[in-house]
Amino acid sequence: MMRAAVVESEISDSKLPMVIIGLLFFIFGFVTWLNGALIPFLQTICELSAFEAMLVASAFYIAYTVMALPMAAIIEKTGYKNGMALGLALVALGALVFIPAAYSRMFGIFLLAQFVVGSGLTILQTASNPYIVRLGSQETAAVRICIMGLLNKGAGIVAPIVFAVLVMSGISGISTVELDALSPLAKEAKLDELAGQLVSPYLGMALLGGILAVAMLFAPLPDIDEGVVEGQEETTVTLGGLMKFPRLVLGSVALFFYVGVEVIAGDAIGLLGIQAGMDTADAAVLTSYTMIFMVLGYLYGTAVIPRLMSQQTALLISAILGILFTLLVMTGSLENTALSAASLSLLGLPEVPNAVFFVALLGFANAMCWPAIWPLALDGLGKFTSRGSALLIMGISGGAILPPLYGHFADTGDGQAAYLIAVPAYLFILFYAVKGHKMRSW
Repeated sequence: MMRAAVVESEISDSKLPMVIIGLLFFIFGFVTWLNGALIPFLQTICELSAFEAMLVASAFYIAYTVMALPMAAIIEKTGYKNGMALGLALVALGALVFIPAAYSRMFGIFLLAQFVVGSGLTILQTASNPYIVRLGSQETAAVRICIMGLLNKGAGIVAPIVFAVLVMSGISGISTVELDALSPLAKEAKLDELAGQLVSPYLGMALLGGILAVAMLFAPLPDIDEGVVEGQEETTVTLGGLMKFPRLVLGSVALFFYVGVEVIAGDAIGLLGIQAGMDTADAAVLTSYTMIFMVLGYLYGTAVIPRLMSQQTALLISAILGILFTLLVMTGSLENTALSAASLSLLGLPEVPNAVFFVALLGFANAMCWPAIWPLALDGLGKFTSRGSALLIMGISGGAILPPLYGHFADTGDGQAAYLIAVPAYLFILFYAVKGHKMRSW
Protein backbone atom coordinates (compact mmCIF):
# COMPACT_ATOMS: atom_id res chain seq x y z
CA MET A 1 0.00 0.00 0.00
CA MET A 2 2.86 2.37 0.86
CA ARG A 3 4.53 1.76 -2.52
CA ALA A 4 1.23 2.41 -4.30
CA ALA A 5 0.90 5.69 -2.38
CA VAL A 6 4.46 6.66 -3.43
CA VAL A 7 3.58 6.05 -7.09
CA GLU A 8 0.39 8.14 -6.88
CA SER A 9 2.14 10.96 -4.97
CA GLU A 10 5.04 11.21 -7.44
CA ILE A 11 2.75 11.24 -10.47
CA SER A 12 0.65 13.96 -8.84
CA ASP A 13 3.70 16.12 -8.03
CA SER A 14 5.11 15.95 -11.57
CA LYS A 15 1.93 16.13 -13.63
CA LEU A 16 2.80 19.04 -15.93
CA PRO A 17 6.35 17.88 -16.79
CA MET A 18 5.00 14.38 -17.42
CA VAL A 19 2.30 15.75 -19.73
CA ILE A 20 4.92 17.66 -21.75
CA ILE A 21 7.33 14.72 -21.92
CA GLY A 22 4.37 12.44 -22.63
CA LEU A 23 3.58 14.54 -25.70
CA LEU A 24 7.17 14.02 -26.87
CA PHE A 25 6.89 10.26 -26.35
CA PHE A 26 3.70 10.27 -28.44
CA ILE A 27 5.43 12.25 -31.19
CA PHE A 28 8.49 10.04 -31.49
CA GLY A 29 6.31 6.97 -31.13
CA PHE A 30 4.20 8.17 -34.06
CA VAL A 31 7.27 8.95 -36.19
CA THR A 32 9.10 5.74 -35.24
CA TRP A 33 6.23 3.37 -35.93
CA LEU A 34 5.39 4.99 -39.25
CA ASN A 35 8.29 2.80 -40.41
CA GLY A 36 6.12 -0.32 -40.13
CA ALA A 37 3.75 1.11 -42.74
CA LEU A 38 6.49 2.87 -44.71
CA ILE A 39 8.62 -0.25 -45.26
CA PRO A 40 6.13 -2.31 -47.33
CA PHE A 41 5.06 0.91 -49.12
CA LEU A 42 8.62 1.78 -50.13
CA GLN A 43 9.25 -1.85 -51.02
CA THR A 44 6.45 -1.46 -53.57
CA ILE A 45 7.19 2.01 -55.01
CA CYS A 46 10.98 1.58 -55.08
CA GLU A 47 10.81 -2.12 -56.06
CA LEU A 48 13.00 -3.39 -53.23
CA SER A 49 13.99 -6.78 -51.89
CA ALA A 50 13.23 -7.59 -48.23
CA PHE A 51 16.87 -6.80 -47.33
CA GLU A 52 16.72 -3.42 -49.08
CA ALA A 53 13.35 -2.61 -47.52
CA MET A 54 14.73 -3.19 -44.03
CA LEU A 55 17.46 -0.63 -44.76
CA VAL A 56 14.68 1.91 -44.16
CA ALA A 57 14.84 0.88 -40.51
CA SER A 58 18.66 0.79 -40.61
CA ALA A 59 19.00 4.38 -41.83
CA PHE A 60 16.61 5.47 -39.10
CA TYR A 61 18.21 3.61 -36.20
CA ILE A 62 21.88 4.01 -37.17
CA ALA A 63 21.43 7.71 -36.38
CA TYR A 64 21.15 6.74 -32.72
CA THR A 65 24.69 5.33 -32.81
CA VAL A 66 26.27 8.10 -34.88
CA MET A 67 24.56 11.02 -33.14
CA ALA A 68 24.04 9.86 -29.52
CA LEU A 69 27.28 11.18 -27.98
CA PRO A 70 27.24 14.49 -29.92
CA MET A 71 23.64 15.01 -28.85
CA ALA A 72 24.54 14.25 -25.22
CA ALA A 73 27.26 16.90 -25.42
CA ILE A 74 24.70 19.37 -26.79
CA ILE A 75 22.30 18.58 -23.93
CA GLU A 76 25.08 19.17 -21.38
CA LYS A 77 25.63 22.66 -22.84
CA THR A 78 22.04 23.67 -23.64
CA GLY A 79 20.03 21.80 -21.00
CA TYR A 80 17.28 19.25 -21.46
CA LYS A 81 14.56 21.62 -22.68
CA ASN A 82 16.58 23.34 -25.43
CA GLY A 83 17.89 19.94 -26.52
CA MET A 84 14.33 18.69 -26.92
CA ALA A 85 13.46 21.76 -29.03
CA LEU A 86 16.44 21.05 -31.30
CA GLY A 87 15.31 17.44 -31.65
CA LEU A 88 11.84 18.51 -32.79
CA ALA A 89 13.39 20.90 -35.32
CA LEU A 90 15.50 18.09 -36.79
CA VAL A 91 12.43 15.84 -37.08
CA ALA A 92 10.71 18.63 -39.01
CA LEU A 93 13.73 18.96 -41.31
CA GLY A 94 13.80 15.23 -41.98
CA ALA A 95 10.09 15.28 -42.85
CA LEU A 96 10.81 17.97 -45.44
CA VAL A 97 13.46 15.75 -47.07
CA PHE A 98 10.72 13.18 -47.73
CA ILE A 99 9.19 15.57 -50.29
CA PRO A 100 12.03 15.47 -52.88
CA ALA A 101 12.41 11.76 -52.09
CA ALA A 102 8.78 11.16 -53.03
CA TYR A 103 8.96 13.20 -56.23
CA SER A 104 12.16 11.48 -57.40
CA ARG A 105 11.44 7.98 -56.00
CA MET A 106 15.16 7.78 -55.25
CA PHE A 107 15.67 5.28 -52.45
CA GLY A 108 18.89 6.99 -51.30
CA ILE A 109 17.02 10.23 -50.55
CA PHE A 110 14.45 8.30 -48.55
CA LEU A 111 17.30 6.84 -46.50
CA LEU A 112 18.77 10.32 -45.96
CA ALA A 113 15.38 11.58 -44.77
CA GLN A 114 15.16 8.65 -42.35
CA PHE A 115 18.63 9.44 -40.99
CA VAL A 116 17.76 13.09 -40.35
CA VAL A 117 14.50 12.15 -38.61
CA GLY A 118 16.39 9.53 -36.57
CA SER A 119 18.95 12.19 -35.56
CA GLY A 120 16.14 14.39 -34.23
CA LEU A 121 14.68 11.51 -32.28
CA THR A 122 18.14 10.70 -30.91
CA ILE A 123 18.32 13.99 -29.03
CA LEU A 124 14.68 13.67 -27.92
CA GLN A 125 15.36 10.19 -26.55
CA THR A 126 18.69 11.15 -24.99
CA ALA A 127 17.01 14.00 -23.13
CA SER A 128 13.58 12.62 -22.27
CA ASN A 129 14.41 9.13 -20.98
CA PRO A 130 16.83 10.14 -18.17
CA TYR A 131 14.53 13.10 -17.45
CA ILE A 132 11.65 10.70 -16.72
CA VAL A 133 13.92 8.39 -14.69
CA ARG A 134 15.05 11.35 -12.54
CA LEU A 135 11.56 12.81 -12.11
CA GLY A 136 10.89 10.57 -9.11
CA SER A 137 12.30 7.69 -7.07
CA GLN A 138 14.38 4.86 -8.55
CA GLU A 139 11.96 2.06 -7.65
CA THR A 140 9.04 3.71 -9.46
CA ALA A 141 11.02 4.73 -12.57
CA ALA A 142 9.69 1.78 -14.59
CA VAL A 143 6.13 2.91 -13.83
CA ARG A 144 6.81 6.39 -15.20
CA ILE A 145 8.45 4.91 -18.29
CA CYS A 146 5.46 2.56 -18.67
CA ILE A 147 3.14 5.58 -18.72
CA MET A 148 5.34 7.14 -21.40
CA GLY A 149 5.37 3.82 -23.22
CA LEU A 150 1.58 3.75 -23.32
CA LEU A 151 1.66 7.05 -25.19
CA ASN A 152 4.55 5.94 -27.39
CA LYS A 153 2.98 2.66 -28.42
CA GLY A 154 -0.50 4.18 -28.54
CA ALA A 155 0.97 6.43 -31.23
CA GLY A 156 2.31 3.26 -32.82
CA ILE A 157 -1.26 1.97 -33.12
CA VAL A 158 -2.47 5.23 -34.65
CA ALA A 159 0.47 5.86 -37.04
CA PRO A 160 -0.08 2.96 -39.50
CA ILE A 161 -3.82 3.68 -39.57
CA VAL A 162 -3.24 7.37 -40.31
CA PHE A 163 -0.68 6.38 -42.95
CA ALA A 164 -3.21 4.01 -44.52
CA VAL A 165 -5.90 6.71 -44.62
CA LEU A 166 -3.66 9.49 -45.98
CA VAL A 167 -1.35 7.50 -48.25
CA MET A 168 -2.75 4.03 -48.93
CA SER A 169 -6.43 4.85 -49.43
CA GLY A 170 -6.08 4.84 -53.21
CA ILE A 171 -4.22 1.54 -53.52
CA SER A 172 -6.31 -0.92 -51.50
CA GLY A 173 -6.12 -4.30 -53.17
CA ILE A 174 -3.12 -3.45 -55.35
CA SER A 175 -0.47 -6.14 -55.10
CA THR A 176 3.01 -6.44 -56.59
CA VAL A 177 1.64 -9.10 -58.95
CA GLU A 178 -0.91 -6.64 -60.35
CA LEU A 179 1.73 -3.92 -60.72
CA ASP A 180 4.04 -6.31 -62.57
CA ALA A 181 1.19 -7.09 -64.98
CA LEU A 182 1.12 -3.45 -66.16
CA SER A 183 3.16 -2.20 -69.12
CA PRO A 184 6.48 -0.55 -68.16
CA LEU A 185 5.16 2.97 -68.81
CA ALA A 186 1.87 2.33 -66.98
CA LYS A 187 3.75 0.80 -64.05
CA GLU A 188 6.12 3.78 -63.76
CA ALA A 189 3.17 6.20 -63.88
CA LYS A 190 1.34 4.26 -61.19
CA LEU A 191 4.40 4.12 -58.93
CA ASP A 192 4.96 7.88 -59.37
CA GLU A 193 1.31 8.46 -58.44
CA LEU A 194 1.64 6.33 -55.32
CA ALA A 195 4.88 8.04 -54.25
CA GLY A 196 3.27 11.46 -54.66
CA GLN A 197 0.76 10.58 -51.96
CA LEU A 198 3.57 10.94 -49.39
CA VAL A 199 4.04 14.67 -50.01
CA SER A 200 1.09 16.24 -48.17
CA PRO A 201 1.35 14.11 -44.98
CA TYR A 202 5.07 14.75 -44.58
CA LEU A 203 4.68 18.45 -45.30
CA GLY A 204 2.09 18.58 -42.52
CA MET A 205 4.47 16.69 -40.22
CA ALA A 206 7.24 19.20 -40.96
CA LEU A 207 4.99 22.17 -40.14
CA LEU A 208 3.81 20.57 -36.90
CA GLY A 209 7.37 19.69 -35.87
CA GLY A 210 8.50 23.28 -36.42
CA ILE A 211 5.62 24.69 -34.35
CA LEU A 212 6.31 22.25 -31.51
CA ALA A 213 10.05 23.07 -31.56
CA VAL A 214 9.27 26.75 -30.93
CA ALA A 215 6.67 25.87 -28.28
CA MET A 216 9.18 23.65 -26.44
CA LEU A 217 11.48 26.65 -25.90
CA PHE A 218 8.77 28.18 -23.68
CA ALA A 219 7.58 24.96 -22.00
CA PRO A 220 7.61 25.02 -18.15
CA LEU A 221 10.05 22.14 -17.63
CA PRO A 222 12.11 22.22 -14.40
CA ASP A 223 15.81 21.38 -14.45
CA ILE A 224 16.73 17.94 -13.13
CA ASP A 225 19.71 17.74 -10.79
CA GLU A 226 21.74 14.68 -11.75
CA GLY A 227 23.72 14.88 -8.52
CA VAL A 228 27.22 13.68 -7.82
CA VAL A 229 27.81 10.24 -6.37
CA GLU A 230 30.55 9.95 -3.72
CA GLY A 231 33.93 9.59 -5.40
CA GLN A 232 32.85 11.38 -8.59
CA GLU A 233 33.60 14.92 -7.44
CA GLU A 234 36.84 15.29 -9.41
CA THR A 235 36.05 12.74 -12.09
CA THR A 236 35.83 13.86 -15.72
CA VAL A 237 32.99 12.21 -17.65
CA THR A 238 34.55 10.25 -20.53
CA LEU A 239 33.57 7.23 -22.60
CA GLY A 240 36.33 5.27 -20.86
CA GLY A 241 34.84 6.25 -17.52
CA LEU A 242 31.50 4.82 -18.57
CA MET A 243 33.15 1.45 -19.23
CA LYS A 244 33.69 1.14 -15.46
CA PHE A 245 29.96 0.51 -15.00
CA PRO A 246 29.17 -3.07 -16.12
CA ARG A 247 25.44 -2.67 -15.49
CA LEU A 248 25.44 0.32 -17.87
CA VAL A 249 27.52 -1.32 -20.62
CA LEU A 250 25.58 -4.59 -20.44
CA GLY A 251 22.35 -2.58 -20.30
CA SER A 252 23.31 -0.91 -23.58
CA VAL A 253 23.93 -4.34 -25.13
CA ALA A 254 20.57 -5.55 -23.77
CA LEU A 255 18.90 -2.51 -25.35
CA PHE A 256 20.73 -3.29 -28.62
CA PHE A 257 19.14 -6.72 -28.75
CA TYR A 258 15.77 -5.51 -27.45
CA VAL A 259 15.41 -2.73 -30.03
CA GLY A 260 16.49 -5.13 -32.78
CA VAL A 261 13.75 -7.63 -31.97
CA GLU A 262 11.23 -4.86 -31.28
CA VAL A 263 11.79 -3.41 -34.76
CA ILE A 264 11.59 -6.85 -36.36
CA ALA A 265 8.28 -7.49 -34.57
CA GLY A 266 6.88 -4.06 -35.40
CA ASP A 267 8.31 -3.29 -38.84
CA ALA A 268 8.84 -6.71 -40.45
CA ILE A 269 5.40 -8.05 -39.57
CA GLY A 270 4.16 -6.43 -42.79
CA LEU A 271 6.72 -8.37 -44.83
CA LEU A 272 5.56 -11.62 -43.24
CA GLY A 273 1.98 -10.60 -44.04
CA ILE A 274 2.92 -10.14 -47.70
CA GLN A 275 4.61 -13.56 -47.65
CA ALA A 276 1.31 -14.95 -46.34
CA GLY A 277 -0.50 -13.49 -49.37
CA MET A 278 -1.88 -10.23 -47.94
CA ASP A 279 -1.91 -7.18 -50.23
CA THR A 280 0.30 -4.15 -49.56
CA ALA A 281 -2.44 -1.98 -48.03
CA ASP A 282 -3.51 -4.67 -45.52
CA ALA A 283 0.09 -5.56 -44.65
CA ALA A 284 0.90 -1.89 -43.98
CA VAL A 285 -1.45 -1.74 -40.96
CA LEU A 286 -0.12 -4.91 -39.29
CA THR A 287 2.27 -2.84 -37.17
CA SER A 288 -0.84 -1.67 -35.30
CA TYR A 289 -1.39 -5.25 -34.14
CA THR A 290 2.07 -5.40 -32.57
CA MET A 291 1.57 -1.98 -30.98
CA ILE A 292 -1.80 -3.00 -29.48
CA PHE A 293 -0.13 -5.88 -27.67
CA MET A 294 2.70 -3.58 -26.56
CA VAL A 295 0.12 -1.21 -25.07
CA LEU A 296 -1.43 -4.17 -23.22
CA GLY A 297 2.04 -5.02 -21.95
CA TYR A 298 2.58 -1.48 -20.67
CA LEU A 299 -0.80 -1.55 -18.91
CA TYR A 300 0.26 -4.79 -17.25
CA GLY A 301 3.57 -3.22 -16.18
CA THR A 302 1.90 -0.10 -14.81
CA ALA A 303 -0.46 -2.27 -12.77
CA VAL A 304 2.08 -4.67 -11.24
CA ILE A 305 5.31 -2.61 -10.77
CA PRO A 306 6.34 -2.18 -7.98
CA ARG A 307 3.15 -3.40 -6.30
CA LEU A 308 3.42 -7.08 -7.23
CA MET A 309 6.84 -7.50 -8.85
CA SER A 310 10.15 -5.72 -9.28
CA GLN A 311 11.52 -4.21 -12.47
CA GLN A 312 14.01 -7.03 -12.87
CA THR A 313 11.32 -9.72 -12.48
CA ALA A 314 9.25 -8.04 -15.19
CA LEU A 315 12.31 -8.07 -17.47
CA LEU A 316 12.86 -11.77 -16.75
CA ILE A 317 9.27 -12.59 -17.72
CA SER A 318 9.59 -10.52 -20.90
CA ALA A 319 12.67 -12.45 -22.02
CA ILE A 320 11.02 -15.83 -21.43
CA LEU A 321 7.86 -14.81 -23.29
CA GLY A 322 10.00 -13.47 -26.15
CA ILE A 323 11.68 -16.85 -26.61
CA LEU A 324 8.33 -18.69 -26.43
CA PHE A 325 6.51 -16.46 -28.92
CA THR A 326 9.48 -16.50 -31.32
CA LEU A 327 9.38 -20.30 -31.46
CA LEU A 328 5.62 -20.13 -32.09
CA VAL A 329 6.18 -17.65 -34.96
CA MET A 330 8.62 -20.10 -36.54
CA THR A 331 6.25 -23.07 -36.22
CA GLY A 332 2.91 -21.29 -36.79
CA SER A 333 0.81 -21.44 -39.96
CA LEU A 334 0.79 -18.75 -42.66
CA GLU A 335 -2.59 -20.03 -43.84
CA ASN A 336 -4.56 -21.09 -40.78
CA THR A 337 -6.24 -18.20 -38.92
CA ALA A 338 -8.25 -20.18 -36.35
CA LEU A 339 -6.13 -19.24 -33.34
CA SER A 340 -5.75 -15.58 -34.29
CA ALA A 341 -9.44 -15.29 -35.16
CA ALA A 342 -10.45 -16.55 -31.71
CA SER A 343 -8.01 -14.25 -29.91
CA LEU A 344 -8.24 -11.07 -32.00
CA SER A 345 -12.02 -11.09 -32.01
CA LEU A 346 -11.85 -10.14 -28.32
CA LEU A 347 -10.03 -6.95 -29.40
CA GLY A 348 -12.32 -6.33 -32.35
CA LEU A 349 -9.49 -6.91 -34.86
CA PRO A 350 -9.66 -8.78 -38.19
CA GLU A 351 -8.05 -12.21 -38.23
CA VAL A 352 -4.55 -12.80 -39.55
CA PRO A 353 -2.52 -15.98 -40.15
CA ASN A 354 -1.44 -17.64 -36.91
CA ALA A 355 2.29 -17.01 -37.48
CA VAL A 356 1.60 -13.28 -38.01
CA PHE A 357 -0.48 -13.28 -34.81
CA PHE A 358 2.48 -14.59 -32.79
CA VAL A 359 4.68 -11.80 -34.22
CA ALA A 360 2.10 -9.35 -32.85
CA LEU A 361 2.28 -11.11 -29.46
CA LEU A 362 6.01 -10.33 -29.39
CA GLY A 363 4.80 -6.78 -28.76
CA PHE A 364 3.50 -7.90 -25.36
CA ALA A 365 6.78 -9.69 -24.58
CA ASN A 366 8.83 -6.64 -25.60
CA ALA A 367 6.79 -4.05 -23.70
CA MET A 368 8.58 -4.22 -20.36
CA CYS A 369 12.15 -4.43 -21.69
CA TRP A 370 12.71 -0.70 -22.25
CA PRO A 371 11.06 0.46 -18.97
CA ALA A 372 12.99 -2.08 -16.92
CA ILE A 373 16.45 -1.79 -18.51
CA TRP A 374 16.74 2.01 -18.27
CA PRO A 375 16.46 2.42 -14.47
CA LEU A 376 18.51 -0.73 -13.84
CA ALA A 377 21.33 0.53 -16.09
CA LEU A 378 21.35 4.15 -14.83
CA ASP A 379 21.20 3.27 -11.13
CA GLY A 380 23.94 5.09 -9.20
CA LEU A 381 25.58 6.87 -12.17
CA GLY A 382 25.32 10.37 -10.70
CA LYS A 383 27.11 12.91 -12.93
CA PHE A 384 27.63 10.17 -15.52
CA THR A 385 23.86 10.03 -16.16
CA SER A 386 23.61 12.13 -19.34
CA ARG A 387 26.58 10.40 -21.01
CA GLY A 388 25.36 7.05 -19.68
CA SER A 389 22.02 7.81 -21.27
CA ALA A 390 23.81 8.47 -24.57
CA LEU A 391 25.51 5.06 -24.33
CA LEU A 392 22.12 3.44 -23.79
CA ILE A 393 20.70 5.39 -26.73
CA MET A 394 23.54 3.99 -28.85
CA GLY A 395 22.09 0.57 -28.07
CA ILE A 396 19.14 1.56 -30.24
CA SER A 397 21.46 0.78 -33.18
CA GLY A 398 20.18 -2.78 -32.79
CA GLY A 399 17.27 -1.52 -34.84
CA ALA A 400 19.72 -0.73 -37.65
CA ILE A 401 21.57 -4.06 -37.63
CA LEU A 402 19.22 -6.92 -36.73
CA PRO A 403 16.31 -6.09 -39.09
CA PRO A 404 18.47 -6.14 -42.28
CA LEU A 405 19.91 -9.46 -41.09
CA TYR A 406 16.34 -10.68 -40.78
CA GLY A 407 15.65 -9.33 -44.29
CA HIS A 408 18.71 -11.14 -45.68
CA PHE A 409 17.64 -14.46 -44.19
CA ALA A 410 14.05 -13.86 -45.36
CA ASP A 411 15.30 -13.21 -48.93
CA THR A 412 17.56 -16.26 -49.01
CA GLY A 413 15.30 -18.63 -47.14
CA ASP A 414 12.01 -18.42 -45.25
CA GLY A 415 10.58 -15.30 -43.57
CA GLN A 416 9.33 -17.44 -40.67
CA ALA A 417 12.58 -19.32 -40.09
CA ALA A 418 14.44 -15.98 -40.18
CA TYR A 419 12.84 -15.14 -36.81
CA LEU A 420 15.39 -17.50 -35.27
CA ILE A 421 17.62 -14.39 -35.11
CA ALA A 422 15.50 -13.19 -32.17
CA VAL A 423 16.28 -16.16 -29.89
CA PRO A 424 19.88 -15.21 -28.94
CA ALA A 425 18.70 -11.63 -28.47
CA TYR A 426 16.13 -12.68 -25.87
CA LEU A 427 18.70 -14.98 -24.23
CA PHE A 428 21.00 -12.00 -23.60
CA ILE A 429 18.09 -9.99 -22.18
CA LEU A 430 17.41 -12.97 -19.91
CA PHE A 431 21.07 -12.89 -18.76
CA TYR A 432 20.82 -9.16 -17.99
CA ALA A 433 17.63 -9.72 -15.97
CA VAL A 434 19.20 -12.54 -13.95
CA LYS A 435 22.78 -11.33 -13.47
CA GLY A 436 23.96 -8.47 -15.68
CA HIS A 437 22.08 -5.67 -13.90
CA LYS A 438 23.59 -6.71 -10.54
CA MET A 439 27.21 -6.40 -11.66
CA ARG A 440 29.05 -3.49 -10.02
CA SER A 441 32.51 -4.42 -11.30
CA TRP A 442 34.00 -6.49 -14.09
